Amino acid sequence: MKIALIGYGKMGKEIEQIATTRGHEIVSIIDLNNQEDFNSDAFRSADVAIEFTSPASAYNNYMKAFAAGVKVVSGSTGWMGEHGDEIRELCTKGGKTLFWASNFSLGVAIFSAVNKYLAHIMNQFPAYDVSMTETHHVHKLDAPSGTAITLAEGILDNIDRKDRWVKEEAHTADELPIHSIREGEVFGIHSIRYDSVADSITITHDAKNRKGFALGAVLAAEYTHDHEGMLGMNDLFKF
Repeated sequence: MKIALIGYGKMGKEIEQIATTRGHEIVSIIDLNNQEDFNSDAFRSADVAIEFTSPASAYNNYMKAFAAGVKVVSGSTGWMGEHGDEIRELCTKGGKTLFWASNFSLGVAIFSAVNKYLAHIMNQFPAYDVSMTETHHVHKLDAPSGTAITLAEGILDNIDRKDRWVKEEAHTADELPIHSIREGEVFGIHSIRYDSVADSITITHDAKNRKGFALGAVLAAEYTHDHEGMLGMNDLFKF
């Protein structure tokens, strides 16, 4: 499969290594200094583009890739609030394809499924209040993380007494607080805690490196090659 990379930071380089190891060809690499390459024959020849950039750049990158007729796999977060409805409509009705995930790690996909199942159980036990803490490296721009928001949505869908997530402290019983910590070079830690006067229950995912994220992105690209529309990790792993 022919793959284009949009964003060539640490994640882009990790994806390049795994993609080539799995027998794929990197036909184009686009970064800040060569945006004109979106119009190149090399980029247009790609079966799928894998995009890891920033909240400010993601939307424009998607539109340029769509204009070139290239499917996109993206792990960029922070753009959904402003452009989510438009991109979703382009993919569901406009013939474009985006596989988007806030986190491509297989471990996080499993953790997300466990999170939803546990929330479903805890809906029966109002004595337990739920909160979340996410920790990332100091370079991460958005807070809470996209993964934390996705996990929070899984909780809200299953616990009737919670209506919305909030940053930091909850002020009313129907709020789910997400505490964000930025320190060092932490790859990503997400912890969900159910606390009562008697005891507490905590589940945690702790990423050790970028390899799990990069492998997941390449697996998503392999899936996207043969599928269309608005895709996600539930499509890939069938959880």
